[in-house]
Amino acid sequence: MFTERTSVGLDVHARSVVAAGIDDRTGELIQQKLVPDPGVVIEWLRSLPGPVAVAYEAGPTGFGLCRAVRDAGIRCEVVAPSKLARPAGDHVKTDARDALLLARLLRIDELVTVRVPTIEQEAARDLVRAREDARCDLTRARQRLSKLLLRYGHVYYGGKAWTTVHDNWLRSIRFEGPERGGTRAAFDADYETVQLTLTRRDRLDAAIAALAADSEFTPVVRRLGCLRGVSTLTALGLAVEIGDWDRFTGASIGAYLGLVPSEHSSGESRRQGPITKAGNTHARRLLIEAAWHHRPTYRVGPTMRERWELAPGTAAARGHAGNLRLHRRWRSLDARKKPTTVSNTAIARELAGWCWSLATLPEPSA
Repeated sequence: MFTERTSVGLDVHARSVVAAGIDDRTGELIQQKLVPDPGVVIEWLRSLPGPVAVAYEAGPTGFGLCRAVRDAGIRCEVVAPSKLARPAGDHVKTDARDALLLARLLRIDELVTVRVPTIEQEAARDLVRAREDARCDLTRARQRLSKLLLRYGHVYYGGKAWTTVHDNWLRSIRFEGPERGGTRAAFDADYETVQLTLTRRDRLDAAIAALAADSEFTPVVRRLGCLRGVSTLTALGLAVEIGDWDRFTGASIGAYLGLVPSEHSSGESRRQGPITKAGNTHARRLLIEAAWHHRPTYRVGPTMRERWELAPGTAAARGHAGNLRLHRRWRSLDARKKPTTVSNTAIARELAGWCWSLATLPEPSA
């Protein structure tokens, strides 16, 4: 509930901050253009009739300004841009109008805020996203290399690609003739890109393994690892992307991650469409990939037993129950001839609920 005297909206950009403040007692509008320096912004906020509350949209400038304002003792909220209510007939958009809209919505508590991570949590999320970038870069580099070879009739038939045997085959390729000099240079460049990206990915994997083994995320990572398809990388990715699991319930976390069907209903008509794909894209992709692992027959292997040994007994038992349940769901959906992509999305939605139940599981008493 808004209890402060002055509400302030900030339209934050890389090189400027446009501010608009509304005095709740006098109705006075105060506008100012500032440099994007937290010290300057805080000094201006302190010059306003207090107490003051501030809001600005989440964006590429990060959360540094919010942390600085909060450390100065001023309430600051970061707003989800996709949830910002704008008048349907408003066709004029400027920085000053955006800041004023934020100030007005803050006064009437009509803003949907986002969670501001700590510096340590944001650093862990940067690491996980850097690894995701490396995965995408490696996929593109391998595709470029394989398609270059395909144009010249070099196709690998020796088994699975991108193994040691495949790498030896790549090294043995020769481009004959003087006209092939440019092709050879292109091949060397693409091959070098693959190797460098692979080295970068492996380096990030080692950093993620070290973080997962000894950090504030370790208990959650070990509990999530009790589920099939949730390896260290997936568990840490979900832990840092979702952060505070207590914000959700087993039913609401699927909607937060955009794994629920879209809907357009009116009167007695109800029409559902594809999933909303709202919320965190990276966490949703991790769950979609993990859900595929629940389709094959469930057998408890040595890898799963090793994960269970690192987690509390209650988490291991709950993970086992989740694995059984999700595999039964896969069999049920297959029996109903559902498309596999539709079935996998449904499993991913339920998997999100099982992850939530493990992440919020109380720690065993000593």
